[in-house]
Amino acid sequence: MSVNLTLLTVMGALYACGIYLILERSLTRVLLGLMLLANATNLLILATGGYAGLAPLYGKDTGAGEYNDPLPQALILTSIVISFAVTAFMLGIIYRTWVLAREDEIQDDAEDRRVAKTPSFDVEDDSVIPVETSEFPLTMIGSDGQAVSDVPDGAEATVKVADRKLDAAEAASEEQPGSLNVTPPKEGGGQ
Repeated sequence: MSVNLTLLTVMGALYACGIYLILERSLTRVLLGLMLLANATNLLILATGGYAGLAPLYGKDTGAGEYNDPLPQALILTSIVISFAVTAFMLGIIYRTWVLAREDEIQDDAEDRRVAKTPSFDVEDDSVIPVETSEFPLTMIGSDGQAVSDVPDGAEATVKVADRKLDAAEAASEEQPGSLNVTPPKEGGGQ
């Protein structure tokens, strides 16, 4: 497939000018930049479509390779409609800013400047989270998942929970499904 060099040069110039205009502060220049980018994208889709061929209408005597691909044409038509809608929306924004402020240029906001000066490290969000977040240590449950882990002879295993101490066996039972300390209510809500 051979690509038209003139088409690529025009497309590159449109992309370059469009990106330059989008980076401006004037809303009118941003609108012009968006329009140039949309047209450059249409040319890019047209260039990827290949050579022009016959209309994509079915005929018995026409080979499959002679037809023109209709997909790039459909994509360009869709792109034209979307860019028209974006242009209309931007024109509405430009008109509204002109009516309210009598200027077309976007100014820095004081809040934007404050946010830009804040450090990127936030103590609350970036602090280290401890691995163990349960109030019952996992070492209390034995390796079989049921029994309490080994405790030295003569020592009673307890766990401190808030302001009171619990027996280790009771604390371990809380970690298991079907707690021993809670009696489930009867089904049906009857007394």
